[in-house]
Amino acid sequence: MNVQPITGGCQCGAVRYALHKEPHNPHICHCRMCQKAFGSYFAPLAGVEMEDFEVTRGTIAIFKSSDLVERGFCRDCGTPLTFRHVEGTSHISIALGSLDRPERVKPARQAGSEGRMPWFAELTELESTATEETDPPELLDRIRHTNHQHPDHDTKQWPPEGH
Repeated sequence: MNVQPITGGCQCGAVRYALHKEPHNPHICHCRMCQKAFGSYFAPLAGVEMEDFEVTRGTIAIFKSSDLVERGFCRDCGTPLTFRHVEGTSHISIALGSLDRPERVKPARQAGSEGRMPWFAELTELESTATEETDPPELLDRIRHTNHQHPDHDTKQWPPEGH
């Protein structure tokens, strides 16, 4: 087991989890079911054995997207968190964007390529700007001071006292 677990959770902080081993099979899935579940063009996922996955705060809500698959999410904020085949496997996949440090796990393959957007390869050619370049400082300051998003690390209590 890792000495330092890999942590993650939902946007509002109601659900937190820890991975006690490095996730395997990092990939993005373009299938239509994953697109709908993530509200995005693809779902970034990687798995661990169930024994290496620990919910450290809250309860993951479950939606069975088919008779064979359940998808976990935060009931409070809707963040997609997990994907799991309900039969014949002892592992669970984690939504990589829900990791506190998502840059640690680089996808190594693509699945569900039949659902990949035909223009997906062109995305790197689009104009790219940082948030600070497009939003006025006053707006960014207001967002920072009224932010309800959980920070990218574990907290003893969330939301903080006084919120």
